Amino acid sequence: MRWEYFGLQCDPFGATPNPRLLYPSRTHREALASLRYGFVGNRGFTAMIAPPGMGKTTLLCRFLDELGDSARSVFLFNIDSSCEPRELLGYILLDLGIAPGRSDYEMHRQLSDALVRERRQGRTVVVVIDEAQNLSDAMLERVRLLTNFETSAGKLMQLVLSGQPQLADRLMQPSLVQLRQRISTVCRLEPLSTEETLAYIDYRLQHAGLEGEAPFTVEALGQIAEASRGTPRTINNLCFNALSLCRALGIHKADGNIVSEIVADLQLTPPPDAANREGAGVEPASMVESPKRKCSAQPFDSQNAPVSPLLILLALGACGLAKLLTPSPQTRMNAAPL
Repeated sequence: MRWEYFGLQCDPFGATPNPRLLYPSRTHREALASLRYGFVGNRGFTAMIAPPGMGKTTLLCRFLDELGDSARSVFLFNIDSSCEPRELLGYILLDLGIAPGRSDYEMHRQLSDALVRERRQGRTVVVVIDEAQNLSDAMLERVRLLTNFETSAGKLMQLVLSGQPQLADRLMQPSLVQLRQRISTVCRLEPLSTEETLAYIDYRLQHAGLEGEAPFTVEALGQIAEASRGTPRTINNLCFNALSLCRALGIHKADGNIVSEIVADLQLTPPPDAANREGAGVEPASMVESPKRKCSAQPFDSQNAPVSPLLILLALGACGLAKLLTPSPQTRMNAAPL
């Protein structure tokens, strides 16, 4: 799509993490400050918890960008839960440009040497593990052992575990109590408020070089704030699709009707008929027993069972047809002319 159509220089609502477009909401500022303090204070271990779509990866990329030459960063994303714990050392070594050794001992020595070498050059190795809720307990235990790389002057490695709320549940397990005790700081990301959502959209548009008025009406912005529930990824999807539809229709501003159509397409709200059924107290179709299940679940009462008038007429007609096809002698006598 040609963003010049809306007076923009680039896509303001891209799907890939862009540290330059991180909106400094209250919760994102606090989380970023916690990451900075953990690094500067050489605390060793920080955890960040947030629901999907809250901008965890974007925030982590912003944090690593700010460290600049003071750190050597390793970013591990979505490690397969079936990976062996020893493979974690291999991933870190590969990201540092080192071919992993064949044994655990050799890889441990390689990593130790690399950490000392980086420290002598004035850099600290920062290892970020994103989507850490997928790690097995054995892998999390190996993560804990990484904090043992230290000298009398402090930790040689800074670790950041980032994941969805399931990660917090995992860390509360009794089997991971030692790992939980090593975590010095826990930061969380929360959904944006309505005011922050509107400011987020404006922030993105301005960074995309907006010239003139915003391509959203006040009504459209209100609907986006309500439907997105303050989740940045959902805000991006709604805004992108609304502008795409505007471009297809040849209009320059998304109104409430445009956003309503996009919300329905993305199934962010229940269909109107489903909402009406729920409001009227009518059970959904999937919850109502089928006639077949009712018949098989209840005994048939031949005395009290209702008889359909249509069945009676069909039965009488069948009897009459049978008599016509196989008439009895008495019937033939009565049918003869007088």
